[in-house]
Amino acid sequence: MFDSLLHKSYFQDPLLLAARVLIAWLFLLFGWGKLIGFAGTVAYMQHTGAPVPVLAAAIAVIMEVPVALAIALGLATRPLALLMALYTLGTALIGHPYWTLTGAEQYANQINFYKNIAIIGGLLALYVAGPGRFAVDAWLGRRTGSSRRTAHAA
Repeated sequence: MFDSLLHKSYFQDPLLLAARVLIAWLFLLFGWGKLIGFAGTVAYMQHTGAPVPVLAAAIAVIMEVPVALAIALGLATRPLALLMALYTLGTALIGHPYWTLTGAEQYANQINFYKNIAIIGGLLALYVAGPGRFAVDAWLGRRTGSSRRTAHAA
């Protein structure tokens, strides 16, 4: 009974909206901090050993502010979710190399590494599902996940 309620189509679009906003919220929250504290972001990139720290900081800000905002709004959701998944994999590998650490620092970085992996899973699900009806793409008449499936079924 409960399972059939969750599969009702009227839940799909609000849940896709919630998924987009919740995933983007994380990036926007920390991206804004990177933007307003850009010098500190560059210093952090140097500390992590990121290549070309100024460029790495700029990429982080671009990905975490305008790209995340676009995902939240449902604008170019599919390609940006895939791009954000690749970015998140990069941040996991560069920013949380738990395999090179020991003790509490290793444990904290291992948790954050696997949280990034889980976020990648959510982004890949958005890529597959599309933005849903409550999205800029839908309002602009672009094909979303549900309309794409319908088009292929015909």
